[in-house]
Amino acid sequence: MRAGQRVRARRRIVAAQAALALLLLAACTGGPDDDSDSPAPRADDEIVVASGLDVTGENDIRRRLVDAWNDRQGDAEPKARIVELPDSAREQRSQMLGALQSGSSRYDVVNLDVTLVPEFAESGLIMPLDDTAVAEPADLIPSVDATAKWRGRRYAVPFNSDVGLLYYRRDLLSAAQAPITDLSGEVTWAQLRNVITHLGQNPPPGYEAGWTTQLDGEGRTVNTIEAFASAVDGLELTDERGRYIGSEQDLETGVAELRRRTSPAYTLTDAYDSEEQDTQSDFETGRTAFLRHWPSAYGPLHQKFSERQLGVVALPGKAVLGGQNLAVTSSSPHAREAADLIRFLTDPDSQRCLLDAGFAATRASAYSDDRLACGHVEAPDTSASASPSAGPPSASPSGESTDRTPRDAAGRPRYAQDVLLPALRNGVERPRTPLYGPFNQILTDTLQPLFEDEPQSGEERSDVELASRLDSKLRKAMSG
Repeated sequence: MRAGQRVRARRRIVAAQAALALLLLAACTGGPDDDSDSPAPRADDEIVVASGLDVTGENDIRRRLVDAWNDRQGDAEPKARIVELPDSAREQRSQMLGALQSGSSRYDVVNLDVTLVPEFAESGLIMPLDDTAVAEPADLIPSVDATAKWRGRRYAVPFNSDVGLLYYRRDLLSAAQAPITDLSGEVTWAQLRNVITHLGQNPPPGYEAGWTTQLDGEGRTVNTIEAFASAVDGLELTDERGRYIGSEQDLETGVAELRRRTSPAYTLTDAYDSEEQDTQSDFETGRTAFLRHWPSAYGPLHQKFSERQLGVVALPGKAVLGGQNLAVTSSSPHAREAADLIRFLTDPDSQRCLLDAGFAATRASAYSDDRLACGHVEAPDTSASASPSAGPPSASPSGESTDRTPRDAAGRPRYAQDVLLPALRNGVERPRTPLYGPFNQILTDTLQPLFEDEPQSGEERSDVELASRLDSKLRKAMSG
């Protein structure tokens, strides 16, 4: 068993122990009507917003925007409060489902990962929204807005988006005298492989492999869909009701592309067991020259590297959309006020605040309208690293911000208009289905042999065999 497999085994043991602990806690705290395990007590005159971790770190921009809505309310009730859920998307889903399926009105607004909207809508846990919940709907980026709808109806409004990007170390490419040191513009995987081959022949100090990405957990699914969608034009794995409609041939083509991208010849071996922070650290220390990551890495990386050292471009081929959407729970006693809160949190002003703080905004105006500014709250303290593990903001002895994030003349992150916005517009979704959980589990488990040096006995490894097995399992689980 290699080191990566041992790490993965330890993680599975820890996850199992955590699940057992949660079951024991639930048994001790009572049944569905017992609200004693709530993250915090709620009052009847407040709107509780359930949300995952704010990746802007010290900026805490989501909470500040909620506070701004409360201030706008004046003496009127109800006021809103954010309840922050565990960092893991799987744990967030479990906690939200547990609260809503029990009939509790503990959460009035849920900030759902984009993959969860079909499941929560189909289950009747969130309510359809009309146009009053959306300010200037035509301003929303169409690809991003599509993630908030299910079967032709709006169930949510995009709060903040996400999309895969390619970061690269200009300094390492220059040190190795690579044939390309500036990747501005459209980049292909063939060009990347050529540069990585050159780096392998002329490695800078500390360099180990061409690129790293997140191939553990949900990151494996994201990278798989990016490879599949890049290799198969117009790929569709589910229909309008979320049922599986893929083909073995498309899956075979996709598996072959995923195998090429994640080959040890180009990929840091640790990527097979890595999540976001792991890959960012490996990239920062120079173990790789390329990194597939999200927009949230832009600010933190530029606290360490200048623009002469660091570059960012759209991911070659297709890039997966991420992000979170705000929805009103069907059990909320404050549906009208909750919809008004969502309208405020997703309006153009709020979106500009989110963009400045490090999120990917969901509106075109945030990227293109120089007159638009973050007016709901004070300008974000951009010296804070947009990383969950970041320390406190740094400042000079004079108290001035030491933020090194490159910004354009209007104050936006410099890459926002030319790199981030086009990437969002061209982004692709993971399969839209209420059965995303089973889909995700089947995909990651079936493709495990691609990421093992010594597959377990009986594991098929050819593209044809993996595609056939994947097609069979998905058809059995998701075709009814």
